[in-house]
Amino acid sequence: MKSTGWGRGLAVASVLAVLLLTGCATRTKMTFEDPAESVTAASKPVFLMTATIKNPYKTRYQPKLNVLHVEKPGATEAADRWNFVVDDKARQETNSSTRGNHYLLRMSLDPGSYELVGFSALASAFPVHGLFFVPLYANLKVTAPGVYYLGHVEATVRERQGEEFRAGPLIPLIDQAIAGASGGTFDIVITDQQAKDEAAFRSYFPALANVPIIKAMLPSFDRIKAQKRWDAQ
Repeated sequence: MKSTGWGRGLAVASVLAVLLLTGCATRTKMTFEDPAESVTAASKPVFLMTATIKNPYKTRYQPKLNVLHVEKPGATEAADRWNFVVDDKARQETNSSTRGNHYLLRMSLDPGSYELVGFSALASAFPVHGLFFVPLYANLKVTAPGVYYLGHVEATVRERQGEEFRAGPLIPLIDQAIAGASGGTFDIVITDQQAKDEAAFRSYFPALANVPIIKAMLPSFDRIKAQKRWDAQ
């Protein structure tokens, strides 16, 4: 029997959701998803960052973040990789190609060395579902307890030129092309917006009301590094 557009759309969306949330990594909740959670001297170090993602290249398909990917250097198993799942408390989505979708991201990590690999996102407009990946490849050293601000990530899809890394995988071919994931790339800028972001975090998460937030900015996005990682795949 010939499949309908509706059935095809559901199938694609289901597969993409599984890829986003599982894979070879440990599915992990964002810090303060539980409203009873607090910051104490015994708490793991907490890291805060904001992100805005928009797609002026294919304006109907605005990506929505689903996962922040973190792993230890040289990770070979799920225990050394974490998928921090974006919760409803993180989401400030406009679906606007100019304003973008905005997120308040939080993660708790044990002391050690990590790499913030990037974000996975999904853009859906019936019957198309496009999978996007925002590369970061930023090193993070976790030491003392506390709450730390990593910065704001602005990720904007534009048309890909030459062999630039793609904004998402090639497959499924039709969906990825229509959404702009395979034909696009990301311009990524990391900036210090602590004054604005700190106020937002304190407003949305009562556990942060009286807790010092220490600036620990991520380095500027390294496009050459991201391109090398893409070329090596």
